[in-house]
Amino acid sequence: MKIPELCLVALVGVTGSGKSTFARRHFAPTQVLSSDAFRALVADDENDQSASGDAFDALHYVAGKRLRAGRLTVVDATNVQAHARQGLVALAREHDVLPVAIVLDVPEDECWARTQARPDRDFGRPVVARQHRDLRRSLRGLAREGFRQVHVLRGPEEIAAATVELEPLFNNRRELTGPFDIIGDVHGCRAELEVLLDRLGYVLSRDSLGRPVGAAHPSGRTAVFVGDLVDRGPDSPGVLRLVMGMVAAGTALCVSGNHEAKLLRALRGARVTVSHGLDATLEQLAAVPDLDAVPFLDGLISHYVLDGGRLVVAHAGLKEAYHGRASGRVRSFALYGDTTGETDEYGLPVRYPWAQEYRGRAMVVYGHTPTPAAEWVNNTICVDTGCVFGGSLTALRYPSRELVSVPAAREYYAPVRPLAPASPLSLPSSLSLPDAFDLADVIGRRSLETPAGRVTVAAENAAAALEVMSRFAVDPSWLVWLPPTMAPASTSVQEGYLEHPVEALVDYARAGVPLVVCQEKHMGSRAVLNVRRDGTGAIWTRTGRPFFPDAAPLVSRVVAAVDAAGLWDELGSDWLLLDAEVLPWSAKAEPLIRDQYASVAAAAGAVLPAGRAALAAAAARGIDTGDLAGRLAMRETAIGKFTDVYRRYCWPTDGLSGLRLAPFHVLAAEGANHARRPHEWHLALVDRLVEADPELFATTRRLVADPADPAAVAAATRWWLDLTEAGGEGMVLKPAADAGPRVQPALKCRGREYLRIIYGPDYTEPDRLTALRNRALGRKRGLALREQALGLAALDLLAIGSQPWRVHQLVFAVLACESEPVDPRL
Repeated sequence: MKIPELCLVALVGVTGSGKSTFARRHFAPTQVLSSDAFRALVADDENDQSASGDAFDALHYVAGKRLRAGRLTVVDATNVQAHARQGLVALAREHDVLPVAIVLDVPEDECWARTQARPDRDFGRPVVARQHRDLRRSLRGLAREGFRQVHVLRGPEEIAAATVELEPLFNNRRELTGPFDIIGDVHGCRAELEVLLDRLGYVLSRDSLGRPVGAAHPSGRTAVFVGDLVDRGPDSPGVLRLVMGMVAAGTALCVSGNHEAKLLRALRGARVTVSHGLDATLEQLAAVPDLDAVPFLDGLISHYVLDGGRLVVAHAGLKEAYHGRASGRVRSFALYGDTTGETDEYGLPVRYPWAQEYRGRAMVVYGHTPTPAAEWVNNTICVDTGCVFGGSLTALRYPSRELVSVPAAREYYAPVRPLAPASPLSLPSSLSLPDAFDLADVIGRRSLETPAGRVTVAAENAAAALEVMSRFAVDPSWLVWLPPTMAPASTSVQEGYLEHPVEALVDYARAGVPLVVCQEKHMGSRAVLNVRRDGTGAIWTRTGRPFFPDAAPLVSRVVAAVDAAGLWDELGSDWLLLDAEVLPWSAKAEPLIRDQYASVAAAAGAVLPAGRAALAAAAARGIDTGDLAGRLAMRETAIGKFTDVYRRYCWPTDGLSGLRLAPFHVLAAEGANHARRPHEWHLALVDRLVEADPELFATTRRLVADPADPAAVAAATRWWLDLTEAGGEGMVLKPAADAGPRVQPALKCRGREYLRIIYGPDYTEPDRLTALRNRALGRKRGLALREQALGLAALDLLAIGSQPWRVHQLVFAVLACESEPVDPRL
């Protein structure tokens, strides 16, 4: 017996006919759903017939889950009554799989003898007799009930000798990996098809009359036609002859279009409305009686699943739930698409925009609805560019995504609806419009694929991120990246220090990193900029919020600097994504500084002198105050240093006056993820921006060190001490070149004085410092690696022009990870 690899199998047979034994022999245990087992689940007794209703409810539920996931499912129950089978047929149709019946027709006497031999069966022979009568009445009507295949095994010997072979569905050609050239609707335009095949590198073969009868590519590429080969154009028979020859030779695949389906019905004598160019095709075919297209047209299927499931080709497109399925509903969607039930001003049906909602991983290539130019919508593309209407004939090269088009020689058929102009985008071409995003893409627990493996985002963290994204963040069309958190270096054992370059460089030496860039850490507010050559852009914080109420002046200034530095042409892009720091800290954090830091300094300034005066008065009266005065003096010194620290990072600004921008990454540009480039490459580009506008851009000083070289470690330490003693925050250490997903992308090493505003004014006291050295860094470091992986995955997808919602899904996950409970001081 050959049955489809994906189907719902109903075993049909009387009690005692051997259904469970048959199922165990031919199917995996996980594929078999037994009614007895489900009775046991819901009632602790597989023979409790009163539990049958609940048992079958549970069985159908599990069967539905399996079928939705594309798994073969076998139902082991008597299924001798029509109402029981109807539920299974309906379940198969609901999930667009084929229902298959395997009938075990065993004589009643044999079934009764087997039943008597089972001690767990306590019903009489009338039950078996009734089931046998029901089975006899059912045999002839199974096909009418909707079963696409019916296999009847008669008697124990035939059952014992039977074998089951799973066959791939006709649409399952996952083993074909390409490369492919997917060609849009030809509509009888044979001359243009010949030119396109030639441009794609195919060599045409011709018959004795010079007619093209095949084509092959020297490199073994395969052409895939999306259907609508015929009607409206000047030579439908010529197109059919060429494509039929290619398909027969194995150099092409072809799916059915709605015009092929209608032509087949007409050639078979069915009554059809001769319209939309069918009359011309029938006349053309009548003139070439040697061409029999019926077998070819009859063999065309609705869609193909190719390249391991990564590519789907269907004439009118196909939503994800229908990929690799077989039903009338699937075929109808693949041939005609879906409509809203409305008609437009030309009297044509309004197509339902299924591609806007598509979230599948498989690329879907289709035609059917002509457009002036092929455009990506999520991970789908329509390659019907209206050749017969005077447009062009287009092919998509897979997997390179290159589009190749040839113009139509003329307009062969006037379209009812003019080809609509391409919709203008207001954002970079790697981005898309806001309606491409869906709440369902980001809520709930998710496991996302990254270069470092899968990263899981908890549902509660996603809910917290949603609050920020929905209320405060910039338009998600712009929000293509968020900075990952950064872990500190290992806690220092140097006297008086919590963080020190020695431990930071040792961390990288142990990880086998040969060179490290020690980069000045600017004390400001992290900012991401997406700027366009046309002067537009956006700037947002590390939580995705707009950095300024009006970012236009800053964006214009950055665009001008990029232009002056010649980066647009050098990087081959009309937009750039920059990672930067905006100075001063007070430009963004003034409320935080005023409420959290200045208030502490003000309170200490009022209280500590009064305390000192009170101690002095007590001492004058002869009261022993012990070391209180010394401790108070130490606190006054500490609070003074604390105040000096945060004041260093504050200065007045007025618009762009006083504002400084310190970029340190050119993250991405059109078609490129630059995040993995060596850091010196990034900083060299930044230096050119500083030269272009030194008033706005701040230089990022750096030093390259070998973390295993004691002399280099000593030099880096001196450099760090000079930076921090001059008021700098500290430095960031990064592998000079990409070190892989398991090495920290950056470690921060903050200055001794700067850490006062993190851990408190008097954190350097020996007891406090000892306690702080027990801080746990593992969770923070794990979080940094996960967020870095998510960010790199987002930039990878952005570079290849992937669906905007997929990019945003990863960016959203970065913000969600920030809700994890990690010490915020790290």
